[in-house]
Amino acid sequence: MNPVFNRILYGGDYNPNQWPRNVWKEDMEIFKDAHINSATINVFSWAKIQPSEETYDFSELDDIIDMLGRENYDIVLATSTAALPAWMVKRYPEVMRTDYEGRAHKFGGRHNACPNSPVFQGFAKKLAGKLAKRYGSNPHIACWHISNEYGGECYCENCAKAFRVWLREKYKTIEAVNKAWNMEFWGHTLYDWDEIVLPNALSDGIGYDKTAFAGLSIDYCRFNSDSLLANFKMERDAVREFDKETPITTNLMGTYKALDYFKWAKEMDVVSWDNYPSYNTPWSQTAMRHDLMRGLKGAPFMLMEQTPSQQNWQRYNSLKRPGQMRAQSYQTIAHGADTIQFFQLRRSVGGCEKFHGAVIAHAGTKDTRVFREVKQLGEELERLDMLLGAENKAEVGIVFDWDNYWALEYTSGPNVDITYVGTIHQYYEFFYRKNIAVDMIPVDADFGKYKLIVAPVLYMVKQGMKEALERFVAGGGILVTTYMSGIVGESDNVHLGGYPGPLRKLAGVWVEEIDALAPEQKNKAVFVDGGEAECGLVCDLMHLEGAESLADYGKDFYAGMPAVTKNTFGNGAVFYVGTRLSKDGLDRVLGQVVKQADVTSVIAQETELEVVCRETQSTKFYFIMNFKDGEYPVPACFAGKTDLLTDEVIKEGEILKKYEVRLVKM
Repeated sequence: MNPVFNRILYGGDYNPNQWPRNVWKEDMEIFKDAHINSATINVFSWAKIQPSEETYDFSELDDIIDMLGRENYDIVLATSTAALPAWMVKRYPEVMRTDYEGRAHKFGGRHNACPNSPVFQGFAKKLAGKLAKRYGSNPHIACWHISNEYGGECYCENCAKAFRVWLREKYKTIEAVNKAWNMEFWGHTLYDWDEIVLPNALSDGIGYDKTAFAGLSIDYCRFNSDSLLANFKMERDAVREFDKETPITTNLMGTYKALDYFKWAKEMDVVSWDNYPSYNTPWSQTAMRHDLMRGLKGAPFMLMEQTPSQQNWQRYNSLKRPGQMRAQSYQTIAHGADTIQFFQLRRSVGGCEKFHGAVIAHAGTKDTRVFREVKQLGEELERLDMLLGAENKAEVGIVFDWDNYWALEYTSGPNVDITYVGTIHQYYEFFYRKNIAVDMIPVDADFGKYKLIVAPVLYMVKQGMKEALERFVAGGGILVTTYMSGIVGESDNVHLGGYPGPLRKLAGVWVEEIDALAPEQKNKAVFVDGGEAECGLVCDLMHLEGAESLADYGKDFYAGMPAVTKNTFGNGAVFYVGTRLSKDGLDRVLGQVVKQADVTSVIAQETELEVVCRETQSTKFYFIMNFKDGEYPVPACFAGKTDLLTDEVIKEGEILKKYEVRLVKM
């Protein structure tokens, strides 16, 4: 795969405009020692470069770009439109958002513009064009960074009007809207487009995450994602008028709920994202998010932000332990990143992010643990450009879908503890522990590329999905799906005829009822060989319609009914898991699944270490990483190979301590 960049970008967010110029020179010397080669600039400088509606002042930005160019930096140039200048809000207050509670916001914060404000759109487009015209031919501009961390919602009148237009384009008639949203319920029938009200706390919202009419709220999620995407495309196109080639991105946020990232990725030249796990985020979940970001385009991605030491905005902002930042960076590269970038390069003196970690701390010295680790990583990355564009290949695809994310968590019942990302991660974690490579894929992916498709809580089955899954399984593929699958269509109306709806024939089961278990309530799954595993959350009460039972419930009035089933369909098979199994129970099921699918691990030897492979046409690169508290031997297959990070030969039985990493070329 052709790489986007000529070298691994190593740097991050840099705000020299916050500092006197004598500090700039000092920064350049310190960054050079750390082997930093890139800087992301101009992220929040709109008020500085446009001090009034009629005035632009690029003089300071000119000096910053000239300085970085002289130092041979790759510059990631942002368009600066993620926070509005005060003069704009004072003169045009309608540019600010109205929140879920119906409150019109005053000046302040960031990501604060109404995406459907014509005033905001006009100013943002003009600024992006001016920046591209001025700097688009600069050879040091390696990437354009549109806005910053798009997110949030607006419920103002501009958005209400735009939503009605969006709905007209989608449904054509008000009768179709009524049918899609089932507006006969509660007597909500609409007779005119201007009777449509946004689903916030003043209307049919029931708390931020619940709603009386899921079809309406899901459509508003789609509309909001599309509205913000239109802002991105508007600025992207303004840049493209003057710069036809430089890649354009914006920084995404992993499993962030509000935006359909698969749709966004189609409009981006390269995916970038900000990785901020908390002190107790499982390493498997971080890996899953990397795989999702890679899966958005099926290509290597940029790590736009991570902290070199600690966050400031989480409840508990623990320091990264010695070696943790380095190991985390290599996990990122292992799962598909071609850049490592930090927020931030120099710690701010004030504001809410003054305690957010940085390469240069408030002490202003290189004599810190964090700087030494940043420097070590920089020295190593300079020798690893051969990794650029290397692919991660997988035989397993796990379906991730934002429509399902929204719909599952909007639904009222059966159990408030069902979460989309948490359920996906439970299944991903099995493959992570087994070092089986995974692609995170959309519902319209080419399933034929994989031996095994895993689609947990496939609650919403949209048009064409049933047929695609049936073709995949009939052709010899193995499918795993679960409780809360096949329930509704794209407007959250139930597929009639018995759960799992369109998947009923494929799965060979009929789910008659769904029992919800409170946290203190448990059942058990009794497997055909006599083994048992605890289960909970929900229990599907199902009947076999061609499938065979792999495990039955052991308790309650539905004891003896199937809990886990397998159905042969064409040349393939479908495994249906009707309850949330304990870890050992799910291991038992998925162990059988991977055996039948003939899916193999990255290496044959079992290990407690994380092992990931990226490969080019001629070479495989194996990352061996220890994220456990214990110490474990490097798998024997790597003995005698040279560690690319140290140039030392790996000895047989060599032990990896926590956060140690080896990188081997095979």
